[in-house]
Amino acid sequence: MIDQAAIREGMSRDEFFLEYLPTISLTDRRCVGAEALIRWRRPDGVVSPNAFIPIAENTPLSGMLTYWVLDTVAVELGDWLRDHPDVRISINAPPEILGRGGIGYIAAKSGLDKYAAQLILEVTERGLPDLLGVEAINQASNLGARVALDDVTFAGAANLAVLARANFSSIKLDKSLIDLIDPERPGPAWLETVKVLLESTALQVIAEGVETEYQLGVLSAAKVQAAQGFYFSRPLPVAEFLAFHRDYCGTPRPT
Repeated sequence: MIDQAAIREGMSRDEFFLEYLPTISLTDRRCVGAEALIRWRRPDGVVSPNAFIPIAENTPLSGMLTYWVLDTVAVELGDWLRDHPDVRISINAPPEILGRGGIGYIAAKSGLDKYAAQLILEVTERGLPDLLGVEAINQASNLGARVALDDVTFAGAANLAVLARANFSSIKLDKSLIDLIDPERPGPAWLETVKVLLESTALQVIAEGVETEYQLGVLSAAKVQAAQGFYFSRPLPVAEFLAFHRDYCGTPRPT
């Protein structure tokens, strides 16, 4: 059974680990960083994030898991970030913990704060940040750090309202939008919204869940700057990600 007690027990047993989903620049097709994704390996197999992340949301476990991710990124990639100042690592930051001081404390404690300009905190559009959260986003932006609005679908006005309130540096287009791109629907309506944002703001747009050459072509033509997805790579253990970054030169790899 997956519940809060099981998650706590899993943390005490060191059952959690990270994988890294590469981020690819659509300008030159090079790997420019990755998103750190938390995983859970129990004795009976790996648990899907969809099975435990919702249980942790809006509970103290949300902060505990986020702080664990920051600590682990510092251990696994701290030296690499120092040697590669042009790369960016994204970390999911639940809206409910923004502005509470924990992220800054753990970053300083782990030494990751030295690479703050190379970190992107991703805030999902599923939860609107409260006033403290919005202030934290704006403060991070003022200090040179980056904050991204994740899982953007343009459904309703919620995500656009958040964009208007907070200084996000980028948005990540949800896979459900990318799935709408195919030869029978080469120009879904949401592409016009993206074009307007790119023309009228300094936002970077990152497409999630890219799986085909056709999707990649449409996104590139729309001037979307970066992408993630199985077309390029599945999430990778740290050693495999570092090798991917070292030798990825724009040629799609089999998945």
